[in-house]
Amino acid sequence: MKNKTQQEHENIQMVPQNANEVVTGEESITDEMWQAIVNNDSSYDDKFFYAVKTTGIFCRPSCKSRPPKIENVRIFQNVQQALSENFRPCKRCKPTGQRLPDEEWVDQITQFIDTNYGETLTLETLADMCHGSPYHLHRTFKRIKGITPAEYIQQTRISKAIQYLTTSDKTITEISLAVGIPNTAYFITLFKKKTGHTPTDYRRLNRNKITMEC
Repeated sequence: MKNKTQQEHENIQMVPQNANEVVTGEESITDEMWQAIVNNDSSYDDKFFYAVKTTGIFCRPSCKSRPPKIENVRIFQNVQQALSENFRPCKRCKPTGQRLPDEEWVDQITQFIDTNYGETLTLETLADMCHGSPYHLHRTFKRIKGITPAEYIQQTRISKAIQYLTTSDKTITEISLAVGIPNTAYFITLFKKKTGHTPTDYRRLNRNKITMEC
């Protein structure tokens, strides 16, 4: 008979056989699975899929994208499990066997920007996140949205800054950092270019307006 330790070890190593069972990467990813992901091992493509919680994308083990942090990985036995958890198929490795429409791909990118605008975001960062090349990302994003990824990032950051200016007592430097622009002088210049006012003037004018309306 197997002792308790041996049985627990085997349970961890096994991928659930129940097609309806969904498990998290933290609980179920094994060293063997992780090595398959890190090494882009195509021999595991028919055995499991992995999703990345921070990007909302799921892939085949053989995907050539940069390996995610292991704590952000979730393991799924089939495509339907990943889709049912609202993960979207990777554009690069096409885990569903179908090409992801450009509109959905760009939607993934904009959602990532909307959530991570406070972080350092470059074209390379976005390309790595959404599993595509910087050139293709730039061209496709501009075709779908009418503006470049960099312009969308700027719009998002200025919009968030306006929210902070009108609803909080954060300093201009604090707001600059919060929206992902650590250089306060550049933030003030960009804000004035986009709105016609410095952050300080914008705050004063709009707070006066809110006071008058009240």
